[in-house]
Amino acid sequence: MSNMRDVLGLRVPYGKASSQYTTEFEPATGTIWGYFKPKGTACFSLGLLKDIRAHDEALAANGGKVEIGGDMCKANHYVLASRTPRVFNLGGDLALFVLLIKARDREALAHYARLCIDNMYPRIRNFFCPTLTTISLVQGDALGGGFESALSSDIIVAEESAQMGLPEILFNLFPGMGACSLLSRRIGLRAAEELILSGKVLPAAKLHEMGIVDVLAKDGQGESAVREWIAKGWKRRNGTQAVMRARQLVQPITRAELDAIAEVWVDAALRLEDRDLRMMSRVVRAQMERMEAAAAPLATERVAVAVPAAGVAMAAG
Repeated sequence: MSNMRDVLGLRVPYGKASSQYTTEFEPATGTIWGYFKPKGTACFSLGLLKDIRAHDEALAANGGKVEIGGDMCKANHYVLASRTPRVFNLGGDLALFVLLIKARDREALAHYARLCIDNMYPRIRNFFCPTLTTISLVQGDALGGGFESALSSDIIVAEESAQMGLPEILFNLFPGMGACSLLSRRIGLRAAEELILSGKVLPAAKLHEMGIVDVLAKDGQGESAVREWIAKGWKRRNGTQAVMRARQLVQPITRAELDAIAEVWVDAALRLEDRDLRMMSRVVRAQMERMEAAAAPLATERVAVAVPAAGVAMAAG
């Protein structure tokens, strides 16, 4: 491992090969690269959530270190990204939500919400390691819970073609896994509520202007932009990490706060009416079409904008 630390850009895969969350470690900079690699729709299925949790729980338990080739290696940065072309993450498992709401299964909905918070809270707290900086690399659309996940990092790097938003209001719901708390940190409560209630999906450049995206990168240059950010701040990383921790003290987000808001989300979900569930089902179909289009390059351009464009149009109406 000592020799590998001198090879800039080298990444060592680790973790279970069958996982829906693939991980690599870059010894030269102590950077974890974690990628969503879901089966089927690029959303937070129970399987994906559990695979992320398995990795992150071990990271926290080991004090911000990962096991590579039998050695425990300290992580300085942890990048969250996606292996799905043009998609960071489309959010919650809406197909599951429809089934559970129709079945009036409150406990199952609450279990899903808790699992989301089990993943979100440790990342918000930097896995309880004060010298670990988290980065979200958004190279495609981040909607609903996908946007919330991106917001949970210290730094957001987004490529210009990426779009992000919280379209839940379109089916009479709201993002209940941290959006309000995390957006309030960045743009204030009033602006956060306005964005949530608009249902709009916005381009990365606009979100950069608003102060939500920290680094705007050219398409295809996202990973390079992350490396440049790390390299630029390498000599000052102790001070940078301290500023990130100070942010948490100035604007703390507690587990109790996240759990309470998730409970509000569960109650609101169970109040949805048939017309709301029909709209949710339409979004599910659009997501499925999008995943099918990923295997058909000629159709990609047409379907790739279907979900975000629909969200913007309906919000405007």
